[in-house]
Amino acid sequence: MDDAFWMNRAIIEAQNALDEDEVPVGCVIVHNNRIIGRGYNQIESLQDPTAHAEIIAITAAAEHLGSRRLEGCALYVTLEPCVMCCGAMVLARIDRLVFGARDPKAGAALTLYNIPADTRLNHRIEIVEGIYADECGNMLSEFFRRLRTNKTVN
Repeated sequence: MDDAFWMNRAIIEAQNALDEDEVPVGCVIVHNNRIIGRGYNQIESLQDPTAHAEIIAITAAAEHLGSRRLEGCALYVTLEPCVMCCGAMVLARIDRLVFGARDPKAGAALTLYNIPADTRLNHRIEIVEGIYADECGNMLSEFFRRLRTNKTVN
């Protein structure tokens, strides 16, 4: 199975977020060709600013492995991670980060910062970008377009 296969699974998680009127970001963590953690944004439903898809998936993967170290794992997420999520990935020792769309406002993996590759930190993460970037970006654009439309109607 390749990056496109796993990113498709992350898109399914993003759809779960969309179904709950959350910003449609989805994430899966893969270890030995198996999903061991999954998550989607739940910031609004949980009223928790840390309830990002990546954080939820990292927590599930750590529980699955019984370890805070997620060595040998790849994290697939539909949107470039923020500073918090990139920091959590470094602390968890994730090996690979694969993301769909760049985030021009908060992207901390390549766009605004490059935390996963920062040599000042004690762990570096391989980064692959652009897998299903259009699909991931379109899902986000449509969500925010709908949100703006609904706000003007009310």
